[in-house]
Amino acid sequence: METPDNETFRDSIGTINEEGKRSWVYPKKPDGKYYDYRKIVSYVLLIFLISAPFIKINGNQFLMFNVLERRFNIFGFPFWPQDFHLFVLSMIIGVVFILFFTVAFGRIFCGWICPQTIFMEMVFRRVEYWIEGDRGKQMRLDKQKWDAQKIRKKVSKWFIFFLISFLIANVFLAYLIGSDQLMRYVIEGPGANLNTFISLLIFTGVFYFVFAWFREQVCVIACPYGRLQGVLLDKKSIVVAYDYKRGEKEKGRAKFKKNEDREASGKGDCIDCFQCVQVCPTGIDIRNGTQLECVNCTACMDACDHMMEKVGLPKGLIRYASEENIAEKKPFKFNARLKGYSAVLFILIGVLVGMLFLRNDVEARILRLPGQLYERKDNNIISNVYTYKLVNKTTRNIEDIHFKLLSHDGTIELVSVKDLDVPKQELSEGTLFIELNEGALKSDHERLKIGIYSGDQLIETTKTSFLGPRSFSGR
Repeated sequence: METPDNETFRDSIGTINEEGKRSWVYPKKPDGKYYDYRKIVSYVLLIFLISAPFIKINGNQFLMFNVLERRFNIFGFPFWPQDFHLFVLSMIIGVVFILFFTVAFGRIFCGWICPQTIFMEMVFRRVEYWIEGDRGKQMRLDKQKWDAQKIRKKVSKWFIFFLISFLIANVFLAYLIGSDQLMRYVIEGPGANLNTFISLLIFTGVFYFVFAWFREQVCVIACPYGRLQGVLLDKKSIVVAYDYKRGEKEKGRAKFKKNEDREASGKGDCIDCFQCVQVCPTGIDIRNGTQLECVNCTACMDACDHMMEKVGLPKGLIRYASEENIAEKKPFKFNARLKGYSAVLFILIGVLVGMLFLRNDVEARILRLPGQLYERKDNNIISNVYTYKLVNKTTRNIEDIHFKLLSHDGTIELVSVKDLDVPKQELSEGTLFIELNEGALKSDHERLKIGIYSGDQLIETTKTSFLGPRSFSGR
């Protein structure tokens, strides 16, 4: 059975034509109240995105995701491999936060906050409008033969796109390896860091490919977030929606005619101008309802409001609204589903904040050397050998470190180390012996509490086990 013409959008996506080839989208330059709001939000986020790797809090980079060395900084808090549970909890909070807003406000993250959308619409697309012109001029230029004018415009655009992609790649690298390391590479030059420079060019190529050619396909094909709409959205979710009740009425859509009483004629307020389609960056018709490709960018809302204003009809034919609001005029309510997400979100944030406050600046781990038994020495002394690891999460060197037994009388002796220091944001590891008098043992597996001191200041405590003779077990 053939699909009616007005239902074909359900069987395909707006960026693929009937032959299965790429259908290039030429969106009209948006203009209006919401676009101005988006520009403010986008440029604030762009400034934050570019500056975040270069901002320091207590000597820590504000945001860093050094996967290679397994070091992460989030809002100035350093996370080491030992803090991986905190990092995972932070990521879970981010996911729940996005899900919460998706249930309430649809794909608003994609249209207003997503870096892909911000770079595409507020940087690369604006460069394209500046060089090639608006929708009509771009379409004519692409059909035009390769003369001097077309070559000049295309090469200029591609060159600027490459420069912006190179800048983005440098910022991206600053997030991965740290801004200090990046600046050192820049000062030393590409020749001294050839491998890093090649990686930088690869990143540049990826960004150039995404923003110069792949574009909206990232949101439609690559990004899984759009597909979550099917399970997260319901009739109560506020999305960019077309008011079909008002737009269609009894007689449906119709072109605008001067001095016509549309109310009396039964025609809907939609004048079929297709401005909402032409301005859409993913090439869809919002009048077909919520679709996978829609990123809630509000470009269609501004375009429709402009047309309604010109023909003297009320604005808001396309607006932020829920399906329930359009069909039944019900206002938005903070329902049980949203309350549940809110409760989970606040609990997770509370747990994370508590764990951050309880986290120590120095982490110590002392473990018995695997496969080693105890050693019996003179004067009834029992000795165990251990490995220790000290992680300094602060931005200052910790000096004059020594260990003391807090739970038993005994001695701790470091191997091959006299003055133990831990440099800032580094770790120190080595070997030590713990010796106890045999008479102090109550079992063959004794639990010891050890204090780690910097000078006279106790900076951390840890526990470990001590192996003794079995003859003392149960004594």
